[in-house]
Amino acid sequence: MSEEKKKLEEQKDSRWTLERETELRFEVPETDDSQGKKSAQLVLLKGQAEIFGTELVLHKKFNFKPGDKIAVFTWDGCIVEISGAVDGAYVSRETPMLMYLNLHAALDQMREKAKKNPGLTGPRIMITGPGDVGKSTLCRILLNYAVRLGRRPIYCDLDVGQGSISIPGSTGALLIERPADIEEGFAIHAPLVYNFGHTSPSANSKLYDVLTSQISDVVKERFEKNSEARIGGVVVNTCGWVTGAGYKMLVHAAKAFDVNVIVVLDQERLYNDFKKQFGEDIEVLHLPKSGGVVTRSQQFRRESRNERIREYFYGIKNNFYPHTFEVKFSDVKVFKIGAPAVPDSCLPIGMQKDEIETKLVPMQPGKDLIHCVLGLSMASDPEEDLVRTNIAGYIVITDVDMERQQYKILSPAPRPLPRQFLLLSDVKFMDMK
Repeated sequence: MSEEKKKLEEQKDSRWTLERETELRFEVPETDDSQGKKSAQLVLLKGQAEIFGTELVLHKKFNFKPGDKIAVFTWDGCIVEISGAVDGAYVSRETPMLMYLNLHAALDQMREKAKKNPGLTGPRIMITGPGDVGKSTLCRILLNYAVRLGRRPIYCDLDVGQGSISIPGSTGALLIERPADIEEGFAIHAPLVYNFGHTSPSANSKLYDVLTSQISDVVKERFEKNSEARIGGVVVNTCGWVTGAGYKMLVHAAKAFDVNVIVVLDQERLYNDFKKQFGEDIEVLHLPKSGGVVTRSQQFRRESRNERIREYFYGIKNNFYPHTFEVKFSDVKVFKIGAPAVPDSCLPIGMQKDEIETKLVPMQPGKDLIHCVLGLSMASDPEEDLVRTNIAGYIVITDVDMERQQYKILSPAPRPLPRQFLLLSDVKFMDMK
């Protein structure tokens, strides 16, 4: 039987037989197909397999939503069944998973050394590369492999475009204690989150570097107080901006976290730039991206961001129930980080231009705040540094009543708000569902 006929036959009965060290890749369409199916399902019928480092449970049905891109990998062979709305399903022998496993093994050797020597810290690895090369996926694989061995690494997400720990426009860190759920990802318990307020580092490079340094300081404190975290080390995910000022931010992040391993996915030029920059001080590795990585359109990115915020309030399975209530203008203070750019000649005496980028600007109530996402600062005193203080969570202003002097807000928790300082974000959320 020819390969094409075999593929059509397998698609017809939806069962796929995977040989050892092969990968089944498929996508769930962003729009409904002609049959009106809105999701895809996968069941492992025989053998063992994993998705991005998380093992599949035999005979359990896993659901995937529109836009999901899935890769089912098996080390020893398996049989899976997929159904629902699926696009472009195929099996590939060309997979970088063996390289990723070797990288994990090298990182775990570092953890073993740190375990035997209290003066050492586990691996501090930063994943870099241009957009759409699979950086977040590699982070997930490495973290999953680590916790499956009983490690407790810290995941640090500096990719403000997607915000995997909180929402787009934020950076943060999370102690990983168990493998990611196939459908819902890592369990988000007590994350450390900072409000950046933009979906690209280019919007405020000074603030981005300040928050990167702040997160690294907190992570280092955690290493001192938690031996399991110290042994587990940190995995740092980065944005896809790798040239010019974007490269400088990557260098700053590498120094802030004292990374000892930098992985460059796909781009050889970036690999050579890092080799020249750090020489023998940092191990720089060049790995290929997976053939299953798909370039995402700007429209898809925008929709994904909105969906990510919706999931923050309503849950991936719509199992969260957010609250809507009114807050008086006088009960909260709204600030924006970063004043408008002005010529050097217009700056106040003694003020540097980069100080403008981290300046707190009070915001007046107005209709322009409708649909804006705001971070609720953990600061309880106006004397605290609001820029460097982490946030408790996010709210959305859904309406502004100038007559009654009230905001109507969407909040993940009931009233009252635990703090009064709100940090404005450029990110907006309109619930279309």
